[in-house]
Amino acid sequence: MSDTPSPRLSVLKTYKLFIGGAFPRSESGRVYDVTSPDGRWLANAPLASRKDARDAVVAARKAFAKWSGATAYNRGQVLYRIAEMLQGRHDQFRLQLTDAQGLSKAQARAAVDAAIDRWVWYAGWTDKIAQVAGATNPVAGPYLNLSSPEPTGVVAVVAPVGSPLLGLVSALAPVIATGNTAVVVADPAAPLPALTLAEVLATSDLPAGTVNVLTGRPAELGPPLAAHQDVNALDLTGASPDLAADLEAAAAETLKRVHRPRAAEDFTADPGTGRLTAFLETKTVWHPIGV
Repeated sequence: MSDTPSPRLSVLKTYKLFIGGAFPRSESGRVYDVTSPDGRWLANAPLASRKDARDAVVAARKAFAKWSGATAYNRGQVLYRIAEMLQGRHDQFRLQLTDAQGLSKAQARAAVDAAIDRWVWYAGWTDKIAQVAGATNPVAGPYLNLSSPEPTGVVAVVAPVGSPLLGLVSALAPVIATGNTAVVVADPAAPLPALTLAEVLATSDLPAGTVNVLTGRPAELGPPLAAHQDVNALDLTGASPDLAADLEAAAAETLKRVHRPRAAEDFTADPGTGRLTAFLETKTVWHPIGV
C-alpha cells in the first residue's frame, strides 16, 4: 500500500455580505466573478440586491442610537481595536491587494500599513473633533451661545475605486469616528479586501449594524440608498460622474447631505479633518447667564 498522500481538494472560501453584524448571502442568491488584473479568477463575490441594501439601512438605523450614544473616547478605543485586528491579518490583506491590484509585495505592504495607520489617525480624533468643529459664539445679550457637532445619522458610502483598502478605510473611518453608522458599497472590481475588513469589524467590539458592507453594482445599489428616507447622507467618492449626478439628484428629494469630491483624491496624503466634518450637524444651544 502506497504511503503517498492523495491530492486534496482546495477549500474555496464563500464570501458573504456583512449586514447587521451577520454574514448573509445575497437574498437573490446571485454571485459574480472577481478576477485579477491579468484575468485570473480569484473568487465569487455576492451580488447584492436592492433588498439587501434596504436590509442594510434597517441594520444601520437600529445601531445608530447605541453607536452615537457611546462616548467619543470609547469610539476611539473601538477604532484602535480595528487597527490592532487589521495588523494581525496583515499578510492576508497584503496578498489580497497583490491579487486585486497587481501590486508588488512592497507596494501591498505599504498600502496595508497605511490603512492601519489611518484607523489609528481617526481613533485619535474621536474625542478631539468636537473642540475643533464646536465653538462658543459671541452674542449681544445676557446669553451663552454654544455650537457643538453631532452625527448626521446613517451614511451610505460608495467606496473609492482603485484603492480597495486604503481608500475604503479613508472613506469609512471618519464616518463612524464621528458617531454615524454606515452602509458601504465596495469597489465592485476588487471587493475582497472590503469583505475581509468586514470580518475584522465583526470581531472588533464594533456594535452590530454600525458598518454594513455590500458588494455588487453601484448602479444597482446606489439609487435605492439615495432615495431611502432613512439614509441621512451620501458619500459618492466611488461613483462615476453620471451615476453621482443621478444619485445627488435623488438625494435632493429627501434633503440628504452629500459629499461628492470634485477631483481624484490622494489617499496617501494627510487626510486632515475634512471628512470628519463632512457628516456632522451643528447643534446650537442658548443659555441665559446672570447680569
